[in-house]
Amino acid sequence: MNVLDLDQLRTFVAIAEVGSFTAAADVVHKTQSAVSMQMRRLEDRVGKPIFSRDGRQSRLTEDGRRLLEYARRLIRLNDETLAAFEDPGLTGSVRLGIPDDYADRLLPPVLAGFSRINPLIEITVECQRSVTVSDMIRDGRLDLGIINHGYYGSMRGEVIRREPLFWVGSRDHSVHELDPVPLALGPDDCCWRANVVRALDREGRRFRVAYISSAALALSGAVLAGLAVSVLPESALKANMRILGLREGFPELDPAEIGLLRAEHAKSPIHEALAKHIATSLGNLGAADQALNLAAE
Repeated sequence: MNVLDLDQLRTFVAIAEVGSFTAAADVVHKTQSAVSMQMRRLEDRVGKPIFSRDGRQSRLTEDGRRLLEYARRLIRLNDETLAAFEDPGLTGSVRLGIPDDYADRLLPPVLAGFSRINPLIEITVECQRSVTVSDMIRDGRLDLGIINHGYYGSMRGEVIRREPLFWVGSRDHSVHELDPVPLALGPDDCCWRANVVRALDREGRRFRVAYISSAALALSGAVLAGLAVSVLPESALKANMRILGLREGFPELDPAEIGLLRAEHAKSPIHEALAKHIATSLGNLGAADQALNLAAE
């Protein structure tokens, strides 16, 4: 009977998330030839092709997309099982900050998994802008923070998830065809806003900023009402949103990166346990695929 190799599955998930064997090799700290060998062996095990080549990108076949869901579940279950025996008696409290871009879809499954493993740890969550979370970490008002990577500044942290950043409009409206196109964006210090302006300037696409808010919910509302186009990471896509691309005149954007920050004082086993769980879980979550499916329905 064939047995799936978890190391191969981790490599497979990395390729699916970053889009190429070359980029995934850096993520999993292997050579490109080792990554290719692992994927050949994984295809032999499942008995079906899981990748199709599209230029330099490695896209999943239908069987590959099916495998991705199982791979993430297997990896997550493995990690939760090991963690359950590492620190079964941890007690205490942790203060966690996260922007609302990610709180809706990413946070609930992460905290649910952690609570199952560590039922005696109490987590207080502050939902704030990334720049505010970063400031609160620096001042010691939070222990851990999940933020958009562009807000690191001088602080040390690690990128724990990369995902595409999409132009989005309403499926029921054609606001993306207007000239200049109205945009719903974050404030001036939003790192995604700078990404958007650079991309449109390079293409010579005319735009106007019609809605400004630091709340992702407000920006999504403007999009769904057909009032503006915005940008969202893959995991934040909602039903009735239309993904816009080159065909509609919207250039490719740099990917969104989710970072994990830790306060100087956050060095206890409790902080370490939550930080490790967040890093592992966010890299393996299938929420992004579910969100993408919602947008494509």
